[in-house]
Amino acid sequence: MKIVMNALSARMGGGRTYVANLLSRLPQDRNFSVHVFAPSDLEIAADPRIQRITPRWPTTNPLLRTFWELFILPIYLRREGADVLFCPGGVVVTRPPSTCKTATMFRNMLPFDARARNKLPIGLQRMRNWLLSHILLRSMRSADLTIFISDFGKRLVSSKVGMRRAVTIPHGIATAFRTSSSRLPRPAFLGDKKYILYVSRFDVYKNQYEVVQAYSMLSPALRDGIQLFLVGETHSPEAGRVLSLVHELGLEAQVIATGAVAYGDLPAIYANAEAIIFASTCENCPNILLEALGAGRPILSSDLDPMPEFGGPDILYFSPLEPADLATKLEEVLSDQQLAARVAAASAERSRRYEWDRTAQETWQQLIALARTTR
Repeated sequence: MKIVMNALSARMGGGRTYVANLLSRLPQDRNFSVHVFAPSDLEIAADPRIQRITPRWPTTNPLLRTFWELFILPIYLRREGADVLFCPGGVVVTRPPSTCKTATMFRNMLPFDARARNKLPIGLQRMRNWLLSHILLRSMRSADLTIFISDFGKRLVSSKVGMRRAVTIPHGIATAFRTSSSRLPRPAFLGDKKYILYVSRFDVYKNQYEVVQAYSMLSPALRDGIQLFLVGETHSPEAGRVLSLVHELGLEAQVIATGAVAYGDLPAIYANAEAIIFASTCENCPNILLEALGAGRPILSSDLDPMPEFGGPDILYFSPLEPADLATKLEEVLSDQQLAARVAAASAERSRRYEWDRTAQETWQQLIALARTTR
């Protein structure tokens, strides 16, 4: 049985994490092999059943990669006798031989979120997302299997296009982020003051601007005793807008934009927070929220789907577009130790639902079952 994975688009973020976790957890079946096309800097588990293939054709450019997928990859699939072509990036433009099934995933919610798209500058970004929405729908309609990472995403796509087979398999939480049973040493760059945490790259739909507004509404006595840390790359127009607001409000000493931090430092940053905020309005499977659950700290999350699907009924929710709502919830959880402890315990308990071992097992089961239909 041979599965070919086209992961050439896994160049950053959750896509890379997903591919790495999947390939490090192959099924026990020895009559099984995976041929992987992936970026050269993506670390892949050492397993004799995994064969890494590097195309001689240049594939870093999206247009050149599309040409390779259209005209060269089908030749490889035919020559190798592939049973399944798996495209975890979501786009399937390859027409495989009749003996090879196709599987894809739905990961990118932005092209389908009108509110988030309308916040983007008019121009290339909006056009790209409009075009991508049509490409993704076409890919899922033609695929033999579509894997969703949230029921919310599955419902949304099902309302727009028919699919041959669709399943939901959420992502997992890395072991390093399961810190609820022990407090990790606090990274020195955080200083010694208590802090509220929001981890996310700066973008219009991540709503750091509203989070800063909410923080400014806290009572002076409470705000003076606790900082707000915004962890994420600051090289974007939205980051500039947020930092301008911080300056206008005179909060430079209290609201700290750290910039990007090493991935290995994140578990300790989560673990030492007094409260963790997740304010996004556009997600599919919110990996940052899952990591926060693993820390077992009090979580205040956006109340928009799919966040309640992952956070469950017992963490705190707020309207991400209403700073006053977040400010009220922050006041409550920071002033009431019993409430904070209850929400922290609920976070840790909820995190047990999300295991990479389970994600990988269910994914390989689906792909193997699909491969057997070709025989």
